[in-house]
Amino acid sequence: MIWEYLNEKIHVLLHNLKDNKIFISKKHNKKLVLNTVSSILNTAKSTIELESNAIRNLSDLLTDDFAKAVELIYHSKGRVIITGIGKSAIIANKIVATLNSTGTPAVFMHAADAIHGDLGLILKDDVVICISKSGNTPEIKVLVPLIKNAKNKMIAITGNKESFLGQQSDYVLNAYVEQEACPNNLAPTTSTTAQLVMGDALAVCLLELRGFSSKDFAKYHPGGALGKRLYLRVNDLSSQNQKPEVHLDASLKEVIVEITEKMLGVTAVIENNKIVGIITDGDLRRMLSKSDDLSNLKAKDIMSTNPRRINEDAMAVDAKELMEEFGISQLLVEHDGKYAGVVHLHDLIKEGII
Repeated sequence: MIWEYLNEKIHVLLHNLKDNKIFISKKHNKKLVLNTVSSILNTAKSTIELESNAIRNLSDLLTDDFAKAVELIYHSKGRVIITGIGKSAIIANKIVATLNSTGTPAVFMHAADAIHGDLGLILKDDVVICISKSGNTPEIKVLVPLIKNAKNKMIAITGNKESFLGQQSDYVLNAYVEQEACPNNLAPTTSTTAQLVMGDALAVCLLELRGFSSKDFAKYHPGGALGKRLYLRVNDLSSQNQKPEVHLDASLKEVIVEITEKMLGVTAVIENNKIVGIITDGDLRRMLSKSDDLSNLKAKDIMSTNPRRINEDAMAVDAKELMEEFGISQLLVEHDGKYAGVVHLHDLIKEGII
């Protein structure tokens, strides 16, 4: 009976291993620990739910101190110095990056380094934001009085408004969380998420006060696809291409040569330097399949009238949207109503717009 029972259990275990329902995750104290997929997913879900609830509760913790802190930074002639230690220092770095990219000059200062020489970073008109979950770490207790002695205004982002940091700061942004997502309630998880969200809230409020537009955003993000979507114009692309064009009475040979030499799969048909039509590779193929006598064909016999076009000053992303809307790969470009060139789908792909 015992052997039958054991054989049955071993058979079930092997079956589950084969179906990936159970896998070995680690060894701990020489004991093999098995985790089911469902238990891992449940842990992930509970972590996300716990942190999302903590973030939701932050809105109830907002006070007039938050608004006053935003106004202080907005009217300040200096920068924002953000400091912290441990995981809070990492969050401080991210908030600094967000503020800098949205029009508020900010500098990171590590709390431990600050008391060993980096206090020189803080200038007369700078506002200091100090981030600490407990508000009572040794470094914070040393640093805060030094900032106060220099007469700089200080904002606290802390989970304990009654802490040393909370009591000494001019304004307190309450980032209290009931518990960390860590099962031991030790590793900074929920608390650092709350700190980050509070920093994002500050940045967005300042962004709106400054009337920070997409054009301003492009100034601070000139690199990469994001920046290009905000500042790259059609002319920046079309000016790099050749300018295929034929007249209404151009022969079929002239049309084919122009499309082939300019390598854009298209040519504009123009009259008095204005666009009257377009001929694409597709138009040529369709014409060849329908006509037996090609000797007398002219551009005006092949072209499509009223082609899609775009002004050279338009944003490149607008060209992308037009191409997607009409299922085309080229747009003819105009300047003051006159033919100026071609922008191709490949140009947008090359620049990372698509």
